[in-house]
Amino acid sequence: MEGKAPQSAAPVLGDQRPSVYDQDGMRSHHDHSFMSDPSFLKAYGRGVQAAGEYGWHWRVHIGLWAAKSASQLEGDFVECGVNRGFLSSAVMEHLDWDSLGKTFYLLDTFGGMDERYLSEEDLKFGAVDKNKHALESGFYIQGVDAVRENFSQWRNVRIIQGPVPATLGQVSARAVAYLHLDMNCALPEVATLDYFWDRLVPGAFVLFDDYAYVGYGVQKVALDSAARAKGVPIAALPTGQGLLIKPAIVGNFRR
Repeated sequence: MEGKAPQSAAPVLGDQRPSVYDQDGMRSHHDHSFMSDPSFLKAYGRGVQAAGEYGWHWRVHIGLWAAKSASQLEGDFVECGVNRGFLSSAVMEHLDWDSLGKTFYLLDTFGGMDERYLSEEDLKFGAVDKNKHALESGFYIQGVDAVRENFSQWRNVRIIQGPVPATLGQVSARAVAYLHLDMNCALPEVATLDYFWDRLVPGAFVLFDDYAYVGYGVQKVALDSAARAKGVPIAALPTGQGLLIKPAIVGNFRR
């Protein structure tokens, strides 16, 4: 996830005065009263506790909705590209995680991108410099110990350190209901979608953090191609995310 500091206050429920959501590259006059909902605020606050405040309210709102919906399905949860664990911490807080009987698999290098997996297109659009800046600025965590401490609140979590896709084989889940991809790199995201596709249960939610985010067109092109091959489209969201819901019967999708 990437973002900027919030520029608008949360609206009051029932308040009819004009209110504008303007943060994280998104401006909207439409209803965003979820920002005043106590359950959302509690979950979002847990994300802030894990990683700091980045003004990701609407992105987290989408993530919580997808996770809550997926919690009704058979299958475990998987996130690739955890960093400090903002969204996954918010999700686990929101769902009272250990009460579900599911395992949350969290995969990351916990040290920035593994540049071996960058494509020529990634390199062309400055992925190496972005990675270096994220590490030097402290946006990307370096080391897993603080992450383990953050998630020690919950029992049913497994943290897997190392590059994706090399570590995917360590995920023992036979069924997956929720898959979140936030690796800022096309090859690992496509490889992960391919790897888990047959394990995704009907109705499973796949959330792509940077699919439609400005500056990440390489990922969008690659993921669109992968999804088209599976007969399922990805919805582009104004948050910059992408959303795919695996249908019960996968047909032939054409553009």
